[in-house]
Amino acid sequence: MVMNYYREIDRTKVQFDFVVHREEKGDFEDEITALGGKVYRMMPLRPHTFGKYARQISAFFDEHPEYQIIHGQCSESGYFFYKEAAKRGVPVIIAHAHSSHVKIDAKWFFRTWMKHQMRPYLTHYFACGDEAAEWLFGKELAKKTIIFKNAINTRVFRFDAQTREKKREELGIGPTAMTICHVGSFIKVKNHTFILDTFAEILKKHTDARLLLIGDGELREQTEQKVNQMGLSTKVSFLGVRRDVNELMQATDAMIFPSLFEGLPVTLVEAQSTGLPCIISQNIPSEVIITDLVEQVSLSDSASIWADKLITAAKHPHDRASYTKDIIKAGFDIKNNAEWLQDFYIKAISQAQRAHKAQKTQ
Repeated sequence: MVMNYYREIDRTKVQFDFVVHREEKGDFEDEITALGGKVYRMMPLRPHTFGKYARQISAFFDEHPEYQIIHGQCSESGYFFYKEAAKRGVPVIIAHAHSSHVKIDAKWFFRTWMKHQMRPYLTHYFACGDEAAEWLFGKELAKKTIIFKNAINTRVFRFDAQTREKKREELGIGPTAMTICHVGSFIKVKNHTFILDTFAEILKKHTDARLLLIGDGELREQTEQKVNQMGLSTKVSFLGVRRDVNELMQATDAMIFPSLFEGLPVTLVEAQSTGLPCIISQNIPSEVIITDLVEQVSLSDSASIWADKLITAAKHPHDRASYTKDIIKAGFDIKNNAEWLQDFYIKAISQAQRAHKAQKTQ
């Protein structure tokens, strides 16, 4: 989502630099550098490293006092950044809610604590949807939250029959083979085990079916092992992180998205723009339903029920090329949204500077 905006924004007026919490090189780093951005590395945030992490952030601001805007895309985990930025007088400090829930695990207490503690340090509140806003900021601040759309480049995510045919041929998919896809990181919340169980049910009725898993992550190897154990290695393709997701979506017949929880997945906006039917879990906010292509199904329903839903959706005749206009009409096109964000940043800085001057003259 951030890269969608970064590519479209006028970088002569607003430049993005990135702070990441990993040593390994990220998928977009070369592109970021080519677009004029910098990438800074911090240590991973862990409960037992809070003190060291806070000192590292303090040192970062010592070295880089030039930043006027902090836009946190890591929700409550940005607490230490928000706190230090406020201490240093950074005029614009934004937390951005991307999820409506977090899993209950060893980090749950700390994340809940941080989301409450961070709020006084923020100047603005952003969220992908109402549920995410209320979860991160609470009911009162949610009323002040800017609902910021996970916009896409609709020019790219527009269905084209020739693109579909070419990509299917490239992937070795027959013209009549029912093809299901999922786009997402290999992490617990994405529920890949259930995806495989559902696909196994589809194969009982469509023996030539194919499953495309697009993305990477910590559970990829485990998922590959399960595929082998199920004897599905010739039917399931692990495609990794791709730059041709738009073409892969056009090549498939339906998307499965059984997440345990989400905010508002940009992937589902992209899928609808390509006219791709989506069967998604009821744990995903209904705000993502922009067109009639999306159906929510309970995760308490069996894999067999999910399979039947996907088969019906994949077979249902519809004009896939007609859906992009619905996405644009709903306000999810990146061009207009990038211009709005650019103007917001500039105005927010200007307002903060005026307020600071007024305070000094009092």
